Amino acid sequence: MSPLELRLCFTPHTRHGVNTVTPDAARGPARPLLAGGGGSGIRTCGAEAKARTRPLAARAGRGLPQWLHACRDRGVRSPYCRGLAVLLLAALALVLSASPAKASPALQVFACEPEWGALVEELGGDRVSVFAAITALQDAHHIQARPALIARMRNADLVVCNGAELEIGWLPLLLLQSANPHVQPGTPGLFMASDYVHLIEIPPRYDRAEGDLHAAGNPHFVLDARVFLPIAHALAAQLAVLDPAGSDVYRRRHEDFVRRWEQAIGRWEKQAAGLRGIPVLVATKTFVYLSAWLGLVEIATLEPKPGIPPSTAHLNLVLARMQARPARFVIRAAFEDPHPVAWISDRSGIPAVEIPYTVGGSVKAGDLVSLFDDTVKRLLAALPAARN
Repeated sequence: MSPLELRLCFTPHTRHGVNTVTPDAARGPARPLLAGGGGSGIRTCGAEAKARTRPLAARAGRGLPQWLHACRDRGVRSPYCRGLAVLLLAALALVLSASPAKASPALQVFACEPEWGALVEELGGDRVSVFAAITALQDAHHIQARPALIARMRNADLVVCNGAELEIGWLPLLLLQSANPHVQPGTPGLFMASDYVHLIEIPPRYDRAEGDLHAAGNPHFVLDARVFLPIAHALAAQLAVLDPAGSDVYRRRHEDFVRRWEQAIGRWEKQAAGLRGIPVLVATKTFVYLSAWLGLVEIATLEPKPGIPPSTAHLNLVLARMQARPARFVIRAAFEDPHPVAWISDRSGIPAVEIPYTVGGSVKAGDLVSLFDDTVKRLLAALPAARN
């Protein structure tokens, strides 16, 4: 008897009204496990059970390919089986060599604002996984350090933020509470875009009585498309430091971004040539970089001081100022309060223009290029309306 024919048999009987089973050994003398074999203590089935069952070897071979049957019949040490094993190993090696290498885990990037998340995706592609802390309809000045944001930052490899104190009310707390040593100030994992921009409107003195001032300068440089070139250069280098294996990817994608972005800047400046010298009202000091880039002339700001909502009395002063120098239209960002702008527009008759400000700020502003496409288009569309 082959060892594969080993099996234990049980005979059903009834005990206390319940069907149970009893080993055949209880019904009579046992035979040895193997022919000529001694006292292993394991008993085989009786002759009547053997007649009713099939050997395990036969059942185990059911459904096997014919070449495996042949190997089993000839013995595993036969030349046939050894040759078959060599062929199988060679086929397995061929399959494994043809399989694509497993991609490196993506860098986990925490972007404080949507525009910086979009820039990281432009430069990193599939090598980065980006989470944006706020939406385009939220004011980055007024964000709470929620537990969900702390958890995201705790797992980040890189944090990319605007800087220039735009996130001063919540970013330091996130960094502290996350306890992530890789993204603390002074580490390669913390990137501030403002470090690569020439800031303007730096206050001569810092006085809270003057409103929500930023000691480092005006942080709303995102509306000047030109600033993305030095920022992208520095950010691509930082990505390569954190992910050396992807350095070639970051270099190629950065070069492609620069080529496309410089062409786009030329197109936007040509399209917006008619905006140069146009007098406008602005809801806040958010548009100073946009005006400097495209040549708009801001004659008044609806906020009396940065971060201070305008009163009706102040808005009336703005209307009086327009008597001396009329504005062509009034601008606000998508995340800003629309009511002061609507008040001015209704009483002066000038059109109100809503600027997306960042990626996702309008239906058409789906990425960085379309953000500026839509911004320039909205400003130009206000000119004919202003003439009427």
